[in-house]
Amino acid sequence: MEDERRLYRLNGVTHVAETINEEMPTRCIYSVHRQQNMPLHDRIIPYLERAGLYHLTRLNAHWFWLDEPLVSAFIERWQHETHTFHMPFGEPAWEWFQELFGELPPPDKRKLYTVHFTWFHERFRVLPADDSEETMRIYARAYIMTLLSTQLFIDKSGNRVHFRWLPFVARLDDMDSYSWGLAALAWLYRCMCRMANRNVTILVGPLQLLQSWIFWRFPTLRPQGFNTFSFPLASRWATYLPTSDAKEQKIIQYRLALD
Repeated sequence: MEDERRLYRLNGVTHVAETINEEMPTRCIYSVHRQQNMPLHDRIIPYLERAGLYHLTRLNAHWFWLDEPLVSAFIERWQHETHTFHMPFGEPAWEWFQELFGELPPPDKRKLYTVHFTWFHERFRVLPADDSEETMRIYARAYIMTLLSTQLFIDKSGNRVHFRWLPFVARLDDMDSYSWGLAALAWLYRCMCRMANRNVTILVGPLQLLQSWIFWRFPTLRPQGFNTFSFPLASRWATYLPTSDAKEQKIIQYRLALD
């Protein structure tokens, strides 16, 4: 019970799930029911198709009402920090993990719905001689899981791989259908918004991409000796190594340069 309650404690603010049973057991969200009933003329359909919005018109013909108690029950299990629904069925999740990777990490490498990065690194660092299709898929899943968790969508844990990526690596052939660039950009925006809080000093997210954009758009801040054009653009700065001394003085210089 204590572990479950800890899931819903957010920076000192009590999550609704922690008090739902005792204080407000019948709490239910209320939504705004709104549906535009504009007539759809055949002659404007090509323009809707160009805008990529034609599929939304089907909602006008096949509308369904929101089940507010159902949505409420899910919102109560929404975890802000991981952006996932925390469900009380941990064992099936681990069974799915074992099915996708062929084994489970030891208990000391697990924490809630995450696996320590070192287990992936130690277990899947060396590709075996067995080049069967299933072996290749397992190693590809491991690489993608660590790539997404520790580089593209890195969070404050920094060294843990989250279960949120299991549905994606379970369908490797469909992964290129997702807009990973847009998702990474949205995650970076969210991380930067958190930094607007003066009490937050740890910035996470795909920061190499942010720095690459800074170098690209602000030539006066660009380091010397990186003139080779390559793709992806961020790889142009792959060997860049900033000095770690006098950070306080450097940030003042950068602020002045942006004024």
